Amino acid sequence: MVMLLFMGRDRKDELRQPKRAGASKKVKNVVCKFRNRIFVGDCIELMQTLPKGSVDMIFADPPYNLQLGGDLHRPNNSKVYGVDNSWDHFSGFASYDSFTRNWLSAARKILKTDGTLWVIGSYHNIYRVGTILQDLGFWILNDVIWRKSNPMPNFRGRRFTNAHETLLWCARSQESKYRFNYDAMKTLNDDLQMRSDWILPLCTGAERLKKNGKKAHPTQKPESLLYRVVLSSTEVGDVILDPFFGSGTTGAIAKQLGRDYIGIEREKNYVNLAEKRLEQTRRLSEEEFLRSPAKKDLPRIPFGRLLESGLLRPGQVLTDPGGRHAARVRADGTLAADGFRGSIHQVGAYVQNLPACNGWQFWHVEKKGEKVPIDLYRQQLRAEIH
Repeated sequence: MVMLLFMGRDRKDELRQPKRAGASKKVKNVVCKFRNRIFVGDCIELMQTLPKGSVDMIFADPPYNLQLGGDLHRPNNSKVYGVDNSWDHFSGFASYDSFTRNWLSAARKILKTDGTLWVIGSYHNIYRVGTILQDLGFWILNDVIWRKSNPMPNFRGRRFTNAHETLLWCARSQESKYRFNYDAMKTLNDDLQMRSDWILPLCTGAERLKKNGKKAHPTQKPESLLYRVVLSSTEVGDVILDPFFGSGTTGAIAKQLGRDYIGIEREKNYVNLAEKRLEQTRRLSEEEFLRSPAKKDLPRIPFGRLLESGLLRPGQVLTDPGGRHAARVRADGTLAADGFRGSIHQVGAYVQNLPACNGWQFWHVEKKGEKVPIDLYRQQLRAEIH
């Protein structure tokens, strides 16, 4: 029988999926009631008790089934304390595959139609996980390489230094309209498209949780990694499930960024560790500053609205940032340049001899002696709507 604890109380009956009419409303109420809690027990059995389609995103850091081949020692003969815990031991590949298939099946049932799943692993397990993901109907969107800027050396000198892990980012199905905060990732990366290779350090220093001077959890992931994962594929108020909660990194980042979490962990000592950590974790800011709205979700502001609001006037001259190209604003919201007339995008493309142009960013207006993009005016009008 599975041991189920909920902050010290038995609440298994309240976790069960509603059977009578109005189930969708009940699902929402049940999920709200159990947000930001940690459950102690087997993740497969506990996920089966959660309502179908109840979570927005799942981040999973499952056992890697490491095949280390004996103890590791440094050149000075001191022992390297890696992962030798019982929860990472399996009798063989068949046993590990069965475990993986069962937890992924349970995860898929509770994931929303348009939800996504992240799973991290190493060469020991990630290829087996990937095959099972596809067999179950998940649709792989990216394999992201977490390149460790400070990897552990290869002490035996018989292989390359293992300096990366792989994250698979998957939609629930090929038809899922999944969330990806493209603009947030781009701005986070100095206005360059975020690539699928992430250079981030291992969890060290003050961030590394310790007990009696030793690592409290052998595979604690860095908060910087989870920050990027959570920010890229969720929004404020979304529910994030971590079925292998461990030291609580997923929950800590979810709480900081205004998301809700559900944690499942079978080792009580890790739950105690995570609970203390989460008690000390605070939300980073107000909701407004944590949101990552997609462009399609923002109110549409036609260029002509700038004229109607008096922010621009007919006949006013717009230029590119360097002043090489110029166009004049017409009363109907079009621009005119060198005898060509069209939208801000069409005229921007025309003067540059390009197939397309983002006129909001290309065209600038002089304001207090400085050139500013007309997009600032659009943002001003959007702010007034809200």
